[in-house]
Amino acid sequence: MIATTRLFREAAEAASVVERQLDANRTLVADLAERIRKLSPRAVVTCARGSSDHAATYAKYLVETRTGLLASSAAPSVSSIYASRANLEGVLFLAISQSGASPDLLAAVAAAKKAGACVIALVNDDQSPLSRAAHHTVPLRAGVETSVAATKSYIASLAAIVHLVASWTEDDELAQGLAKAPAQLAQAWQSDWSAAIAPLRGAESLYVVGRGLGLGIAQEAALKLKETCGLHAEAFSAAELRHGPLALVRRGFPVLVFAQHDETHGGVVDLAAELARGGAAVLLAGGSGPGALSLPTQAASPVIEPLLMIQSFYRLVDGLAAARGRDPDHPPHLSKVTATL
Repeated sequence: MIATTRLFREAAEAASVVERQLDANRTLVADLAERIRKLSPRAVVTCARGSSDHAATYAKYLVETRTGLLASSAAPSVSSIYASRANLEGVLFLAISQSGASPDLLAAVAAAKKAGACVIALVNDDQSPLSRAAHHTVPLRAGVETSVAATKSYIASLAAIVHLVASWTEDDELAQGLAKAPAQLAQAWQSDWSAAIAPLRGAESLYVVGRGLGLGIAQEAALKLKETCGLHAEAFSAAELRHGPLALVRRGFPVLVFAQHDETHGGVVDLAAELARGGAAVLLAGGSGPGALSLPTQAASPVIEPLLMIQSFYRLVDGLAAARGRDPDHPPHLSKVTATL
């Protein structure tokens, strides 16, 4: 089968993008990590929109589990609309963006600098206004991305986050896991998730579930299902599903579950089994159980598994869009750069 969508072609580049990024950024990230250790930040704040904000969710869990620091997401409107000022002395401020051109993100960065933060931009366009505004830039090196639905730049953002945290914390095990990611991403792209198309072809709504390091990719998958497939999807932490949302799950209701093999794995797989027993159409990546459709995944470092799962998902969502009669390259009402004020 010859794929013609830009989404498919660009998502297929993720393995080579991450390999290029790691090689090109090696010295830059090592130097930046040394600066962060000298800064000894008291907290980390992330700021992003859309897919980049889902990368920020991943960053929150990785930073908090690997450094012990509090990591929090900044709402861009606090500075761009409300003009509120925060005390960010000694804070590391991570701004994540594909284009580096969104006005509200730029306003948030300017406010963070005035408030005393050290601003690092993780951005695909290293000549963008965001890159010029930040104290330091980590280029994502994903190359030109023309698909409205970001794919390779999202995975590049996750890889850059892992690279930065591994270097900052001098975590050799984490660095070694990341070094294997390009080859594993290539394998993940070949994973066949097409069995998930049948239960989703006629669906109107579904839940996408993850926990911890997997929550960010659940958010990302839900967004992609909305924008490319016209499918209403909501992302939830597995820990939150019982706090109300479970009431909507009826027989045949589809639930896509991501379960990376870390401390969250047992609880997430148990939840998937419970949902399947209740009659939900459970699609489970990273595990197996009675009544659930198991989606094939690669064994890897638990920190890297979310990158591999979302890569396999991108291939699925391209096929699902076609099955639902949608063009993933031309989602209604959307453009590549969203100029939020």
